Amino acid sequence: MRLENKKALITGALRGIGKTIADLFITEGAEIWGLDYKTPEDLPERVEKAKGKLHWVTADLSELGAVDEKIEAAIKEAGGFDILVNNAGITKDSLSFRMSLQEWQKVIDINLSAAFLVARTVAHDMIRKRAGSIVNMASVVGLHGNGGQANYSASKAGLVAVTKSLAQETASRGVRVNAVAPGYIATDMTAGLPDKVKEAFLERIPLKRMGTAQDVANAVLFLASDESEYITGQVLPVDGGMFT
Repeated sequence: MRLENKKALITGALRGIGKTIADLFITEGAEIWGLDYKTPEDLPERVEKAKGKLHWVTADLSELGAVDEKIEAAIKEAGGFDILVNNAGITKDSLSFRMSLQEWQKVIDINLSAAFLVARTVAHDMIRKRAGSIVNMASVVGLHGNGGQANYSASKAGLVAVTKSLAQETASRGVRVNAVAPGYIATDMTAGLPDKVKEAFLERIPLKRMGTAQDVANAVLFLASDESEYITGQVLPVDGGMFT
């Protein structure tokens, strides 16, 4: 029960890595506010399984002008958060010379601008309590780049910079800010890749397997918990040694 009596806001909690993080946090004793662009159809079942420790916030983070209001309302409902996991993100892959301004901007808006706004609002409240942990979901492509993902790579590189800057701004007030950088993870997005692409990725991974959502969630749990209370401003790759 490493998160007993903690309250956490997790964005992008509808499915995939975000849902896995939410499920893990609940088993570790936390009360969760999950946020995504729509309400899950099985929300009553999820709440029952979580024994009432799951609440839901429906918000479209691409509507940047409404982000502060939605997050402030969640903070008020929860009475403040001990943990924020900034997980929401999208991809719109294309080679740079074919990428439209709309494809570029949409990814930047959700993955970077909205993540900044959420972190800013939650951090402001955490500072008042002089305690809190923020974990941003970066990516190894934000550290190393990736062909066909200039927009996604830029958004995640920017999030790394936000993580390090916010960590310096809040550390003296007891708030920690870190990031997790997943590598090649088995998700709905990667499931549709051609077999040749998957094989090429696996050749680059020393551990010779794809990562799982649980692998990522375990890393997030460590950075969110008091076990990492002397760690801030860091980026933890979860990539099977892909970039050593």
